Amino acid sequence: MRPADPRLLRHARAARGYLVTTVAAGLAGTALILAQAGLLARALATAARSGAIAPSLAATLLALGLVVVARAAVSYGGETAALRAAAAVKSQLRRALADRAVRFGPARPRDQPPGEIATLATRGLDGLDPFFARYVPQLVLAVLVPVAVVARVAAADWISALLIAVTLPLVPLFAVLVGWHTKARTQRQWRLLASLGGHFLDVVEGLPTLKIFGRARAQEQVIGRVTGEYRTATMSALRVAFLSALVLELAAAVATALVAVEVGLRLLYGHMAYETALLVLLLTPEAFLPLRSVGAQFHASMEGAAAAGRVLDILDAGPPAAPPPVLLAGRPGGRVPAADLRRDEITLTGVTVAYPGRSRPALDAVGLTIRPGERLLVTGPSGAGKSTLIALLLRFVVPAAGTLRAGGADLAEVGDEGWRAQIAWVPQQPHLFAGSVADNIALGHPDADPGAIRAAARLAGAQCFIEALPGGYAAQVGERALRLSAGQRQKIALARAFLRDAPLLLLDEPAAHLDPASARRIAETIQTELAGRTVILVSHGPGLSALAGRAIGLDRGRLTAPAVPPLVAQ
Repeated sequence: MRPADPRLLRHARAARGYLVTTVAAGLAGTALILAQAGLLARALATAARSGAIAPSLAATLLALGLVVVARAAVSYGGETAALRAAAAVKSQLRRALADRAVRFGPARPRDQPPGEIATLATRGLDGLDPFFARYVPQLVLAVLVPVAVVARVAAADWISALLIAVTLPLVPLFAVLVGWHTKARTQRQWRLLASLGGHFLDVVEGLPTLKIFGRARAQEQVIGRVTGEYRTATMSALRVAFLSALVLELAAAVATALVAVEVGLRLLYGHMAYETALLVLLLTPEAFLPLRSVGAQFHASMEGAAAAGRVLDILDAGPPAAPPPVLLAGRPGGRVPAADLRRDEITLTGVTVAYPGRSRPALDAVGLTIRPGERLLVTGPSGAGKSTLIALLLRFVVPAAGTLRAGGADLAEVGDEGWRAQIAWVPQQPHLFAGSVADNIALGHPDADPGAIRAAARLAGAQCFIEALPGGYAAQVGERALRLSAGQRQKIALARAFLRDAPLLLLDEPAAHLDPASARRIAETIQTELAGRTVILVSHGPGLSALAGRAIGLDRGRLTAPAVPPLVAQ
């Protein structure tokens, strides 16, 4: 069993300086252990020979005191560096995990639920503190100290050194045997915690629905059952950890006792000097102590290591492919030009999008041309592929086959940032962030002036209810804006899209949560105020067909209506 996941050390680039400091502190601590044992043995032997504390011991005792103080300082410095390493690694892994979640967007794999991601990024990675602050320093000492002790004892008495060297492997052998058993239990404990965190998040978000349908009590029982399983798994892991500590203590005690008996007999028959015997007896426990400690700290750090392993699994799975711009011959400067959606067509040629675990593709060989300034209505039943088409245009998913081009450039060769800067999107379930109403409207245009924000709110029909809020545009919407109605959240999301003034506007069921009067107002705004923009509206039915210059249908991922635009001016 590996003492540490090499992937964690590979991802811990930010902590390498601190880890070097920790190793240096371990080296210094090892030297101080040897010096402390030698000075203490000399002091005790001198006191035994003279029968009293001789004045000549003053220098030895002073040196011993300095070594003890230096050992404490080195231990403090090493632990501080280790804690800083833990903080650096946690920050690096959290940033990488958040960046990957953002890059995936709605196309996040099904085996990575948001509850697990949240638990990993918080409680899970916090468990790395014992790993770096306790386990890694002890791992360094477990390598350095036994070797140094055996070498120092061998210089004084080779028989005792040989006995220590023979019995030393017993401690790591028992630690590995117990560790195999503990690792499986700790991983099960972490899986249950991640499941509990994800399920609890889902229950809290859907609590009003559960209360209405009378299922809150049933979910309470489910949480209670999972909590009980987690408690059982935790106690089982702790039981094994405590028993393993007993096994390691017994192994170290037996080995130390063998050395003590051997040294005592030889000292009794005059075959060993008293100072040498004291030196061997003082250093023998120090040889076994780091091995016992690393076994104990291994169990204490297993939860954090298991959580970090899951984070690394997610990171190693790789983000969605988004190749950087590539060099092409014949282009000015050799680079692919950026697409300009105000003048360039978007062309889908035989595009197929498939999701893992599904029997049929979400989009099946779709061919479509979208002209700049066009208004396109996409209709079809639920599951027809409408939202996948939007996700494809947003670069949240990549096609398994076919090409998506704009302005003659394949979008696989165009950076996500420049592409998405030209798009405004209103999803079917818009998300508002904790902050003011103005901040949420200006999300895609953070430097917008208050007048532009109010104008966007007026276009979306949100001005009246915003001004009625306490504080108006400065009113705090709270977490997930749950104090606002679904229609009010929809209007703020529409105002956010209007403010961005992007050449391509993607509207997924824009009137789903609006009353008829508000829906008509939005339709008028799209008709009159968004001239020159390309607008793609997604709807389950033909209710917004009057807004569209062209309508297409999707059914089971295939187009059911002509997709080529008429050759007339829009």
